[in-house]
Amino acid sequence: MQKKVKKSFLAIALMTMVAATAACGNNTNNTANSTTAGGTTAAATTAPAGATGDAGTPLTLTLTWWGSQARHDATLKALDQYKALNANVTFQTQFSGWDGYFDKLAVQYSAKSAPDIIQMDAAYLNDYAARGLLADLKDVNVDNIEAATVDGGKVNGTQYAMPLGVAALGMVYDKTVVEKLGLEAPDFGWTWDDYYAFGEAAKAKLGEDKYVFADQSADLVDYTAYQYSMGKGYIFDAEGNLSIDKDTWIGFMTKMNELRDRGILTPADITTTDKELDPQLDSVINGNAVVRHLFSNQVGSIEALKPGAFGYASMPYGTEAGGWLKPGMFWSVNAQSANQEEAVKFVDWFVNNEEAGQTLGLTRGTPINSKVIEALTPTFSDADKTSLDFLNKVTPDAQQFINDPQGWGNFKNDYKTIVEKLQFKQSTPDKAYEELLKLAEQYAAETK
Repeated sequence: MQKKVKKSFLAIALMTMVAATAACGNNTNNTANSTTAGGTTAAATTAPAGATGDAGTPLTLTLTWWGSQARHDATLKALDQYKALNANVTFQTQFSGWDGYFDKLAVQYSAKSAPDIIQMDAAYLNDYAARGLLADLKDVNVDNIEAATVDGGKVNGTQYAMPLGVAALGMVYDKTVVEKLGLEAPDFGWTWDDYYAFGEAAKAKLGEDKYVFADQSADLVDYTAYQYSMGKGYIFDAEGNLSIDKDTWIGFMTKMNELRDRGILTPADITTTDKELDPQLDSVINGNAVVRHLFSNQVGSIEALKPGAFGYASMPYGTEAGGWLKPGMFWSVNAQSANQEEAVKFVDWFVNNEEAGQTLGLTRGTPINSKVIEALTPTFSDADKTSLDFLNKVTPDAQQFINDPQGWGNFKNDYKTIVEKLQFKQSTPDKAYEELLKLAEQYAAETK
């Protein structure tokens, strides 16, 4: 019940704000909401000494994003570059982790204090665009960007979000453990049979208190990849209805239960405390497990935590590939903002400026602008090269990436709750599937 209340709150908060969208300006000077990774208040950043940029009317742009510390640091450096070119502009930044990011954004929109520039996610893009909360980014130059990538930020033909990078879904493993145990390493193109065989062989050598795979079965990404790999298509149909294949889902969850019972997947108590890319809580980083799924844009972050320790692989294949390329880390501009023109100008610069691209590196995936990639390549670190190689190896067989339908942005959280019952042996795959269908009916009714 708690999760459904949370979803309804999000929907209500978003709907409450729509009527006033066109008439209201954005409060761009709310420093109380400006936070750093540590949760402390951050004052508006100031232009560097010697800045010689345009000296127009002073204005402050607020930005919000989520991600790793590396992304945070790189973004702040890029903002300094922009201010050097535009001396009249200052920034207030709001940085956080993923958890709670969109809850906070919904509240800010309801209070008409949402940031001018917003890092948007595909799961929520249709919701925010449909409610008229995002500005049209038609003036952003897309000459050096693949059309298919640009289209990832469109809703009904309007460019409500600009992708900042593209990332590939795959897996990461601790190669130091794999080599020590004398195992054949996971690789690009491995199959589900290879995956299960690796789990058996690794568990036999790891012993009782260590596990092979971080249990990410409650992450909808995992099942989506599995259904794709089994040739059953995407989890939503063309009309936006949930299209999870019953037999495929129950079979997957039954197998996950079996792997969990045999100690191949992390047990529920470890799984619930697992936090991706956290130095203490990530099960692969802290040594509780050997393998987990990962996006290619996260290579730099995990390598920074344990340099040289990791190897990479694709999601397992069935009759087809399981992974996809995700255009993402979108920038959107708040339709309530009083600074829309300057905000769109900033997004254009962020996406197209080669020096900004060199500063940002691969912190938001491989940049989408071909000129930026060309300028960036000679400066690639070993981790950057690994990330690009990861992307290139997934690309040939990559499945289609599709934005979540309108109204389903929070579905992944409720889905997680259902699967967690399986992890704690409080349900069965058949009962969980029935619960999943009831949940889908609720979402469909609320969307209509």
